[in-house]
Amino acid sequence: MKRLWPARFPQVSHRLYVLLRSGLSLCLVALLMLHAGGHLPIRLLDRLELLAYDARLRLTLPGGVDPRIVIVAIDEASLLQEGQWPWPRQRVAQLVDTLFAHYQVRLLGFDVLFAEPATDPTLAAVDALAQGALRNNAGFRQQWAGLRPRLLGDRQLAESFRGRPVVTGYYFSLDGEQGSELRVGQLPPPVAPVSLLGAASNPFASASGYQANLPLLQQSAASGGFFSSNLVDDDGLFRRLPLLLGHGDQLYEQFGLALVRRLLGSPPVELVTASGYQSAGGAAGERVEALRIGPFEIGLDAQGAALLPFRGQQGSFPYVSASQVLQHQIDPQILQGAVVLVGATAAGLLDLRTTPVQSSYPGVEINATLMAGILDQSIKYRPAYTGGLELALLALIGLFGSGLGWLAPLRALLATLTLAAVVIGFNLYAWQAHNQVIALAPSLTLLLLLYLLHSSLGYFVQSRRERRLAQVFGQYVPPELVAEMSRRPDSFALGGESRQMTVLFSDLQDFTTVSEALQPHQLTQLMQFVLTPLTRAIHEQRGTVDKYIGDAIMAFWGAPLADPEHARHAVLAALAMKQRLADLAPQLLAQGWPVLRIRIGINSGLMNVGNMGSEFRVAYTVLGDAVNLASRLEGAAKQYGVTLVISETTRRAVPDIACRELDRVRVKGRAQPVTLFEPLASLGAGQQQELADYAQALAFYRERNFASAQASFERLAASQPGQALFTLYLKRIAALRASPPDESWDGVFNLTDK
Repeated sequence: MKRLWPARFPQVSHRLYVLLRSGLSLCLVALLMLHAGGHLPIRLLDRLELLAYDARLRLTLPGGVDPRIVIVAIDEASLLQEGQWPWPRQRVAQLVDTLFAHYQVRLLGFDVLFAEPATDPTLAAVDALAQGALRNNAGFRQQWAGLRPRLLGDRQLAESFRGRPVVTGYYFSLDGEQGSELRVGQLPPPVAPVSLLGAASNPFASASGYQANLPLLQQSAASGGFFSSNLVDDDGLFRRLPLLLGHGDQLYEQFGLALVRRLLGSPPVELVTASGYQSAGGAAGERVEALRIGPFEIGLDAQGAALLPFRGQQGSFPYVSASQVLQHQIDPQILQGAVVLVGATAAGLLDLRTTPVQSSYPGVEINATLMAGILDQSIKYRPAYTGGLELALLALIGLFGSGLGWLAPLRALLATLTLAAVVIGFNLYAWQAHNQVIALAPSLTLLLLLYLLHSSLGYFVQSRRERRLAQVFGQYVPPELVAEMSRRPDSFALGGESRQMTVLFSDLQDFTTVSEALQPHQLTQLMQFVLTPLTRAIHEQRGTVDKYIGDAIMAFWGAPLADPEHARHAVLAALAMKQRLADLAPQLLAQGWPVLRIRIGINSGLMNVGNMGSEFRVAYTVLGDAVNLASRLEGAAKQYGVTLVISETTRRAVPDIACRELDRVRVKGRAQPVTLFEPLASLGAGQQQELADYAQALAFYRERNFASAQASFERLAASQPGQALFTLYLKRIAALRASPPDESWDGVFNLTDK
C-alpha cells in the first residue's frame, strides 16, 4: 500500500503510534495508582473526591424525621423567655427534673459545658449581710442556714443529675491548638487505656488541654464525652467525628458515642483491627478499622474518625423549645422514652457547622446524627482492603480504557459513558448495600483522561490522514467520502485490486464545433460553468471523478470505498447530470452561449482499480474491458438519439428504475453481444403505453416479422416525431426487407464506431 503520510510531514508509524498511546496510557494509570496508594498527593483529586462523596451523600439521603432522639433547643424563643445564656443553674436543674419526672425521657445529654461555678448576686448580697450587719441576728442566721443550700445552683444541678442517665460534654484541645495548656474542670472516667491498641498503629489524636465540667457536676453525671469541631476537611466542611482521643495514657470517648454506650448499659469499647495495612511510610502492620460497642460496630478512617451519616438538612430530628419544656407545653408523646439532647441552636450562641447538606448545621444535631447512625448501623466506612480494591479498579479501567483508541469517536464516547456508568453503579452498590466508601474521583478521572488522550491522539492522526487523503483523493471524490475514508482506513487501498464497480463516461454533444467559435477565456469559463454542476451531481451520489478529458468526464463508483449500490448511484448521478444541464439552458443563453446536450454511457462489471502510471506520474484510475465498454456505450448514444445508455449488467442492478431497451449489439473488440438500455427519469400513463408499443415492435423485429415491425415503428414515429430511435429501426427494417438475412441472423447489430 502506498503510504498515506505526505513527505513534508514526519511519518508516525503504526508501531510508534501504538507505543506512544500505550506509554501515555500507562503513565496515567501509574500516576492515579500512586495517588490512590497514598504515595503521590494530588490536591485536585482529593478535592474532586470530596465533591464525589458529597454527591453520593446527597443522592442517598434517607430523609424523614427520626423520633428516637429529640433535641431540646436553647433557641431564640427560649432566650427571649428565660433570658440570655447561661441560665441560672436552678433553671437548668428544673429543666432536668421536668424532663425526667414529667416527660419520662430515657436518656439526657447536655451539648453544653458547665465549666465555671454559678454566680448569684442575690446569694452574695445575703452572705454579706449574714457576715456583716446581721451576723448577730440569731433568727436570720438560722433561717439563712436552712435556705442557703437550696440557693446554691451548682449543688442543685448536681442533685438533679444524681442517679439519672445524664451525659455531659466537654472540650479537648489538641497539641499545638489554642487552649492546649488549660486544665479546667474534671474529666469523666476514660473508656480504655492506650495499651488497648496492642500492635496496631495509633490513629487517635492526642489531646493536651481540656475544659471540662465542674467536678461536682461531673461526679453526679452518669458519664461524659468530648465535643469535637476540629476535624474539618480541606474545603472547610464538617464530614467526620473522631470517636476516641488520647490524653496521657488513656482514651476518652466522643459525646455521641458516650450517649450510645450509656443507652446500651455502658459496654466496654473494643478495637477491631485489620492486618496487612500499608502505612504511609511503607511498612506493613495493623490498623484500627472499627470500634465495637455491644452489638454495634462503627467503621473508622485513618484518623480514627467516623463519617457522619446525615439524614437530611436541619430538622431530621424533632426539635422542641427549652422554654416550652419548662412550661410543660410539649406533647408528652414526643419526649416519653426518647433520648434527649439539650443544645444551643440560636445563631448568637455560635454552635453551628458547615456540612455537605447545609451551610449552617447545628452542632447538637450532628451528635444526634452520629447516635442514629450507630444505632442504625448506617455509618459509611473504608475497610482496609478498599485501597487494594481501588488499585485493582484503576488497573481494570486502564486495561479497558486503552482500547478506546481503536474505536470510532462515537463508539469510544459510548464505551466511555458505559464504563463510567458501570464504575458509578458498582460504587453506589458498595455505598448503599455495604456502607463502604470506595474512591470514585480517581476512577472517573482516569477514564476521562484516557478518553481525552485517545481522542486527542486519534484526532491528530485522523487530521493528518485526512490532509493526505484530501491531497490524494480531494480532486476525485467529495469531502464527505474523504472523511469516511479517514475513519475507515482499512476499507480502501491505493494498490491495484479487482472489484465489481460501475464506470461512467460523459461527453458534450458537438462541443468541438462550439469551442471553435469561442475565445480561450470564454471556453475556460464555459467549461467551469458546465463541469462544476455535473461534477457535483457525481459527488452527491458518492462517485469518484477519474479525469476530465476536455469536455468529457470519466467517473466510477465502488472505489476507493466499497459501494454495494454502485450501479444505482451511477444511474441516479447520470439522470441528475442530464437534468442539471437542462436547467443551465436559460443561463447559457443569457451568457450568449449555445444550449448544450450530453451523452452518457454506463457499464458495471469487474475492473482493476488503484494507483497506476509510471515512475514519473501515477493516477488513481480504473482499467479493464468493462471500462472500455462504458466508453463505447457513450459513443453509441449518438446513434440512438438518446442521452443515456447503460449495459444489461447495470440494468440488472437497478430493476426498480424504468428503462427502455434500445438494442442488442456487438461493440468493436467484443464478440459477446450486449443489450443496451435507456434509463427514464419518470413515466406517465402515455409513456407506459408507448413503452408497451415499442416493446411489441421490437419483438416483431427480432422475430423477423419485419412487416409488423415496420407498421409498429411507423405508428410510433407518427405519434412521437423526431425520435431517432424509431427512424433507426425503420431504416434497418427497410434494408432487411430489401435483402433478407439468412437463418443465422439473431437480431444483434454490429457497432463499428467507438
